[in-house]
Amino acid sequence: MKSIMNNLYFEDCLDVLKKLHSEFPKGFIDLIYIDPPFNSKRNYNILFESIDLKNTKAQKEAFSDTWSNVSYQDTISEIREIDLNLYKYLSVLDDIKISISAISYLSTMAIRIWYMHKVLKDTGSFYLHCDPNMSHYLKIICDLIFGSDNFKSEITWQRTNAHNDSRNYAHVNDIILYYTKAKKSFFSTQFIEYSENYINKYYKHVENSRKFLDRDLTADGLTGGGYKYEWKGVTKLWRCPVSTMERYEKENRIYYTNKRTPRLKQFLDDMPGVPVTNNWTDIPPINSQAQERLGYPTQKPLELLERIIQASSNEGDLVADFFCGCGTTLAAAQKLKRNWLGVDISHLAIQLILKRLTDPYPEEKRKDILKNIDISGLPKDIASAHELAQNTDNRRVKFQDWVIEVLIGGVASPKKSADGGCDGYFTFPKTINGKQKGTGIIEVKSGNITINMVRSFMSSVDAFKADIGVFVCFEDNITDGMRREAKAKGQIENSKVYKIQILSIDELLDGIKPKTPLMAELNNFEHSTDKLKTEQKNQEML
Repeated sequence: MKSIMNNLYFEDCLDVLKKLHSEFPKGFIDLIYIDPPFNSKRNYNILFESIDLKNTKAQKEAFSDTWSNVSYQDTISEIREIDLNLYKYLSVLDDIKISISAISYLSTMAIRIWYMHKVLKDTGSFYLHCDPNMSHYLKIICDLIFGSDNFKSEITWQRTNAHNDSRNYAHVNDIILYYTKAKKSFFSTQFIEYSENYINKYYKHVENSRKFLDRDLTADGLTGGGYKYEWKGVTKLWRCPVSTMERYEKENRIYYTNKRTPRLKQFLDDMPGVPVTNNWTDIPPINSQAQERLGYPTQKPLELLERIIQASSNEGDLVADFFCGCGTTLAAAQKLKRNWLGVDISHLAIQLILKRLTDPYPEEKRKDILKNIDISGLPKDIASAHELAQNTDNRRVKFQDWVIEVLIGGVASPKKSADGGCDGYFTFPKTINGKQKGTGIIEVKSGNITINMVRSFMSSVDAFKADIGVFVCFEDNITDGMRREAKAKGQIENSKVYKIQILSIDELLDGIKPKTPLMAELNNFEHSTDKLKTEQKNQEML
């Protein structure tokens, strides 16, 4: 069996799950946590950079958690083939006129959860993060798939602080459903620190700067009885045998009251804290100033995932998230020395995850981390770029987004253009302090190109009043006439940078980016500095 660790997939998680199930039919994942869309009829957007283009904030829609009947019939038919009970449950919901959007959402989730159950180890655990809108339906789905006997807990997480709602009780909680694949599973109790009030109330004694409380050692009234003997002149029914009492005495763990009754010392620094219950109120939401905040609307606190991962996995185990979004699960798994597997249908999320996993480290460490991450679904060479560009129109849209947002680092326009339009744009600093910014617009072509397309694009650059225009296509579609036409548009004022730039996919894959005036100026400065250093070194050698 081949090893799977630190894998990122840019695909629909259902396709990935089916593939993994065929490769590992017995299951291979220790822990799965998912935080899927909630069917709350809202559009969620990711804001990757505050870019202003004619006073319009540039945002890229990451996903819309509204559901339609488009894929419902196909999905429900597939569920019928693999799990008849699951099919009957969804059919009943359909019959009693639950909304089509809810049925579509539940069928979409049901088939994915079914395959997640299959790829879990027999000792594996599953956590499903949801909100009260769908949690009651999803729990029955999970009961049918995992078995109601393997339901462990319904965790309530207070995701936000109380706020006023004049028409209802304020909604502040999310639900996390916790299941295991079988009764034999790993679980490690987690603890939270005692509150100051608790410590002051119970830990009243101090010995050598160590706080302790005293616990009863007598067994009077204790179910099951105890051990009757005399200890230091006091005869009682004790909780422990005399040999244990002697050990406590040697270890200086007995505290004597004014009446010389022995009690057990429990030192504060020996205690792990209060065991965590299924009511989590101690993990605050990510506020707008939090260092870990990425601008991802459904981002969960790192501390939340750390608790789940520490409770249900060991170091070296494999943790998976099939709706990994901005990668909180993967970041927590990496921090806690677990292997991880993440899937997301947005290439923007994949880029954000890579950035998040590498940013905390120096450059050499970043390179090592990236070497150990296997990314599936994003083109790595010209052949896979051609493959993405072909097939259906939908894939060509993905191709445009990949070029604009992954290779160039810009923002793709929500509405794709006809010839001569604007598929996306990027901003660049005009000054070293970054206060003044210029704009470049981008057009991406995946098929045959004519010189008229370039001319039309040049007109669009003027119409948008952009500083730079970047025309992207495959190398074998670029002609000398196109390059001459682009150069004829001239250079940006006081700069050696051409206003119209034609870049090939080959060049972008090699790391070549659109040229900007400040970048060219800095490059010239660095080149001149290097030349001066070389000349000085040569003079010293003479």
